[in-house]
Amino acid sequence: MALVNFLDESRQMWLGIVNKFMDDEIGVEYIRKCDMNRDYPYEAYDKIAKQGWLGLLFKEEEGGSGGDIFDYTLMAEGLGKYGFDFAAAILVPTFTAMNIGKFGTPEQKAKYIQPFIDGKIRFSVSISEPGAGSDASNTATRAKQDANGDWIITGQKLWCSGAAARDTVIAMLVRTDPDDKHGGLSILLIPNDTPGMVINKLPTLSRHATGTTEIFLDNVRVPADALLGKVGQGWKIIVEHLELERCSVAGAYVGNAQTAVSKAVQYAHERIQFGRPIWDFQVLRHMLADCQTQVDAARLLVYRAAQMAADGIPCSREVSMAKLYGSETLKHCSLTGMQVLGGHANLPEADMERYLRESVQSTIGGGTSQIQKTIIAKSMRL
Repeated sequence: MALVNFLDESRQMWLGIVNKFMDDEIGVEYIRKCDMNRDYPYEAYDKIAKQGWLGLLFKEEEGGSGGDIFDYTLMAEGLGKYGFDFAAAILVPTFTAMNIGKFGTPEQKAKYIQPFIDGKIRFSVSISEPGAGSDASNTATRAKQDANGDWIITGQKLWCSGAAARDTVIAMLVRTDPDDKHGGLSILLIPNDTPGMVINKLPTLSRHATGTTEIFLDNVRVPADALLGKVGQGWKIIVEHLELERCSVAGAYVGNAQTAVSKAVQYAHERIQFGRPIWDFQVLRHMLADCQTQVDAARLLVYRAAQMAADGIPCSREVSMAKLYGSETLKHCSLTGMQVLGGHANLPEADMERYLRESVQSTIGGGTSQIQKTIIAKSMRL
């Protein structure tokens, strides 16, 4: 793989292990089938849990592997090899699990962390609403405590990926103070089978397997200990959550973009038109050369952000650059792949149309490209 020598020996080996696992144990056919049938990849999730990879970011004394964000980002790159949606099924639960590890009470950690590492439960995060997307602080779903201390929740959430999968606990951003836009937000941990909550999987263009949902809450009751962190700490938790999310998803974008380019190059060498491989036509060679250059540049941006995060260096700007360029690169490379493969690209077994669908979502989910540019621009102020 291009730029693999940029990594030290142990990281090269780790990325190689994940890539080999994807080829030998998962396979593109399985991922394609899950997409076509809109089936959550339970079997693959269980295989990854058995590898111990769900505990990669947790300390050894917590049952994990003691890895850092760079290790995790490399895993994301490998998991995204045959499509970002598959990687999302693994990455999304980890973001919330790490929040519990950082902000949870001892009782919450004991209840959730080891079962998550073992693959017995999953997590999802619910931030957006019909009126709160890029402006997440506009959250209107309301949570109030009754006389017994239980939380009573009413409202509607949207675009909650993975929330419909079985044995899933949702970390939901709710409003606990109507008079404080940012300080009035909190996080509640809500099992997805809680009475009074209705979850509908949406028939979206992308995210077929992991699934994204709308959630309706009508006086949903959860105990007082469902609160993650402190009352009013929700905005802080979500901001830190998004930094980890954007770094790792950018790695997955790069992994998928590399596959899109490699598959287009292979096809260009094999496809014969006008008596010769279409690779011989300079216009196609230049298109693919541009794509590979962009993938390499995106990978370097991801690795820089991951290293800074692993070293504890503030890197919101660098993470946003990686997320922005990685997602736009995936979209450009998969669209170019569609052009190179021609009519064949439209067939599911070619996989390129799936990469394209998922690339469109990649520039929106987890913070749009425009939001990333806004974050970058803020860091450029004199």
